[in-house]
Amino acid sequence: MNSHGANVFEIAKLEGIKIENIRDFSSNINPLGPSKRALKNLKENLNLLSTYPDVDYVDLRRSISSYASCDVRNIVLGLGSTEILRDAIHYFAPKTSMILSPCYSEYERELRKISSYISEYNLEERNDFRIDLDELIKTINEKNIDFLIFANPNNPTGTILKRSEIKRILKETEAAVLVDETYIEFTDMRTFSSSSLTKSYDKLIVVRGTSKFFALPGIRLGYGLTSNHGLLKFFKDKEVLWQINSVAEICGKVMFSDEAYMIEVHEFIRTRREGIYKELAEIKDLRAFESYGNFVLVKILRGPDARILRDKLMKKGLVIRNCETFKNLDKSYFRFCILDDDANERLIENLREIYQEVK
Repeated sequence: MNSHGANVFEIAKLEGIKIENIRDFSSNINPLGPSKRALKNLKENLNLLSTYPDVDYVDLRRSISSYASCDVRNIVLGLGSTEILRDAIHYFAPKTSMILSPCYSEYERELRKISSYISEYNLEERNDFRIDLDELIKTINEKNIDFLIFANPNNPTGTILKRSEIKRILKETEAAVLVDETYIEFTDMRTFSSSSLTKSYDKLIVVRGTSKFFALPGIRLGYGLTSNHGLLKFFKDKEVLWQINSVAEICGKVMFSDEAYMIEVHEFIRTRREGIYKELAEIKDLRAFESYGNFVLVKILRGPDARILRDKLMKKGLVIRNCETFKNLDKSYFRFCILDDDANERLIENLREIYQEVK
């Protein structure tokens, strides 16, 4: 297991399982796959792979602009969302910063590279890992935090802030804010996405990717939204020619406008998530926390810990995430994402078998 998901090739060798028989619940990728319209467009334009992409990515930027309701001039492109958040951190170069705990490990990794003093806002199990907004704002001001970075919804807890709550942070603190919206498409974006706030607050940058919801981690396409002229210039100055490859450009021009696909994915995840919660509620030795993402954080109340559970499930080709590597969690927590109906049922059946036989 690497730090951001399973190495299915290694697992196949170790367990003697065919790769096609492994179900990876650790990587949080939409199980319905990419937009068929986007793949059709790619297939019909394979000849473009023998030419250089548009150096300005005009059509791709227009597609993102329409999708995210933002000015085309306020879009930055990158090789995945992690590259953009890394560069944004280096631009703001905060002396003091704040992350949630637990959260995506790359935030801390990049902040440490610039020797930022990092404060952690602990998400507590007793509060179902929710953020106390008043407390967060108070802490930011008391500690003179320059920079706040968090995922919305947060990985691995699945907790979330509304756009109106993020607006309060922007209004009531001096901190620059980076909101990682990697999983935002799995939510009601009208309530939770803060992309529209970038028009009014130039100390905000919203970062998104195409790996999770759009199920295209292989194209390495991420984008950021900001009205901060200094930050936009910083990204412009560091650009290299043809940074985004032709496959990402061809798919991106189409998938951001495929509304039927987006509705289908959103509804699939929502209904399966609701069903899974009902199933887990019947397993008395497990506690599932409410999530707004396509993944669920679970605490083991009694029985085999997450290390043992992962090993048991892996022998059957089911790969979950042991969450003990996340700060503020331990080996009593595991996380899994929502896959196809057959895989979901196999996972629930195995969890039921393992934890209902505990005496």
